[in-house]
Amino acid sequence: MKNAHLPVRLPAQLDIPAGLAVALMEAAAKSIRASLQSAVRAHRPRRGETLKPGAATPLWNELAAATRAQLSRRGEKSRLARILGLPRQRLHDMLRARRQLPDAERTLLLLVWLQTRSEGHDLA
Repeated sequence: MKNAHLPVRLPAQLDIPAGLAVALMEAAAKSIRASLQSAVRAHRPRRGETLKPGAATPLWNELAAATRAQLSRRGEKSRLARILGLPRQRLHDMLRARRQLPDAERTLLLLVWLQTRSEGHDLA
């Protein structure tokens, strides 16, 4: 059983295992290509669909990390939640648990809050 992918000078006792190894590698490559194509299709949001936090939202990930860095003192998360008009638990879902994204107005408020904090002021 000669295979076109194998070198010509292969010992006879390795012919079958080598052919099997080549077949397994080709099957693995096909499987990886198929799974990547389905993953790309699965993560592509449809028109009008809401984004979910994760790898597809790198700007939100950076904004959430910058906000978490500013929430070090006791009570700051509660004050920020009041500014944003959200319950503290929703703020936790956005920043820590990464289950939700804020709407546009709250995102802009969050950016303003971060800017004023960097200037040394407080909105609360």
